[in-house]
Amino acid sequence: MARPDKAAAVAELTEAFRSSNTAVLTEYRGLTVAQLKELRRSLGDQATYAVVKNTLTKIAAREAGVDAFDGLLQGPSAIAFVKGDPVEAAKGLRDFAKAHPLLVIKGGVMDGRPITAAELAKIADLESREVLLAKLAGAMKGSLSQAVSLFAAPLAQTARLVEALRAKAEAEAAEAPAAPAAEAPSTTEVAEPVADSTESTESTEG
Repeated sequence: MARPDKAAAVAELTEAFRSSNTAVLTEYRGLTVAQLKELRRSLGDQATYAVVKNTLTKIAAREAGVDAFDGLLQGPSAIAFVKGDPVEAAKGLRDFAKAHPLLVIKGGVMDGRPITAAELAKIADLESREVLLAKLAGAMKGSLSQAVSLFAAPLAQTARLVEALRAKAEAEAAEAPAAPAAEAPSTTEVAEPVADSTESTESTEG
């Protein structure tokens, strides 16, 4: 490859690294052209799958500040550059690798953080971003409607109860006769005499 072509290829790879939120390095040894086309389709619309030169990729990764591929760029390499939902691309790679064991997933980088092939497999088990957002929206809608009904019903019932209790209290107050005044204790009552302690003592001694 001529020097200008190499420079252009490095610049293109560098831009691909910088503009992608995820990049997954694979080895495609033994896969046919038809199988590679099938793999590209399985990654979805927001991912591209590019066969790369290891030496040029090392330069581009270094210029893009990506060190996740250090020591992994060996053999025939291809990179899946993902600009959308990484879950969909991870599922495509996982499912294709199951059907075609010749595809080897080596590792990658996601949002600037290196990820292993095992971590990518876990990402593939997640639900897509659209599904998660739909579930979250449904849960929030259900929770809000339940909260409104839970709060509205008790408030209305409480208001009616308070109004009924107030009306009942007013009616009872209007119907009840005035309570008679309490009689004061009589001042003519004579307290019973208390035995003289000296007399009781003398009687017991005698």
